[in-house]
Amino acid sequence: MSITVHAAPLYFGDPFMSLVNTKKNCSFNIKKTGLACALTLSALFTTHTAFADVTVDTKYGAVTVKDNPERVVTLFEGALDTAYALGVTPVGVIATRGADRPADYMFEKTGKIDVVGTARETNLEAVLALKPDVILASSRLSKEQYDLLSNIAPTVVPNFTPYQADTWKNESRLFAHALSKDESIEQLISTIEKRTQSLSSLLNTTHPDESKTSLVRWMPQGPLLMSTGTFASTLLKASGFVIEDTGLVKAGRPHSSSLSLENLSVIDGDWLFLATLNEDGKKSLQEATQSPAFSRLNVVKDERVIPVDGQVWTSASGPIAANLVLDTIENVIKTVQ
Repeated sequence: MSITVHAAPLYFGDPFMSLVNTKKNCSFNIKKTGLACALTLSALFTTHTAFADVTVDTKYGAVTVKDNPERVVTLFEGALDTAYALGVTPVGVIATRGADRPADYMFEKTGKIDVVGTARETNLEAVLALKPDVILASSRLSKEQYDLLSNIAPTVVPNFTPYQADTWKNESRLFAHALSKDESIEQLISTIEKRTQSLSSLLNTTHPDESKTSLVRWMPQGPLLMSTGTFASTLLKASGFVIEDTGLVKAGRPHSSSLSLENLSVIDGDWLFLATLNEDGKKSLQEATQSPAFSRLNVVKDERVIPVDGQVWTSASGPIAANLVLDTIENVIKTVQ
């Protein structure tokens, strides 16, 4: 009987040079080599769990990651959320929009942690210094950036169509597979799906025919209507709300251009979930609420404008953020008349 054992790939030298792949194929014939070789193979397979390879299909091809990687760098907020939900604390992360650290809801969990860039720019030297076993990146990572990062460590880049109902779930599954946590992520997603089904039934019972809503991020330059395919929008829809972007969001984009106060009527409905990212956004929103255009909205008159955390609702994704969004939705359904 002939058995082939694959040694895990190693990376040497300057990370900005070509990857040196030292993958070897070693064949053993048990009949010919006898007991000594059999014992050697037994030892290899006894410890195989610690060194088993995981193959991950990514945007830039198949990537091999060692089993249960310990040093994880996340270059995407959804990857940080997913990793932590699965019991993995990354050694390096990116800062959330408009801040110099992860989103508050994650920073409360991780505490001080090395920041290696932003969603737009990665500090390659900082990533290299952390000696990661794997890098979990955004689907927006360019091929040029990927080529550099993949010489530091196996780099996992999602390849799913953005802003679809299951995009965030599929990205979480991909990251979980890279972390050897497939079963755990399925349990988390199943729990979230059961919550949305329950909330949808509750909304239909407590507020029949009152489900039209919009999700808006209020920025200093004005309100942005979020796409119906963004993370929180898909959770609203799954929870029974009819979420609309009134055709103002172009295909493949997360939100509309800034709306003028004169055009606020397009966000009117039964509910309005209103997000801000920072103090500048909150100040701009406070000023806008004093305008006649805002006060004329039926949703304002009905007192169904729901302030939400923009870091969670318009920048994040993943199981932890999903449950925070659902917590807010559940409270709204139960307490707002």
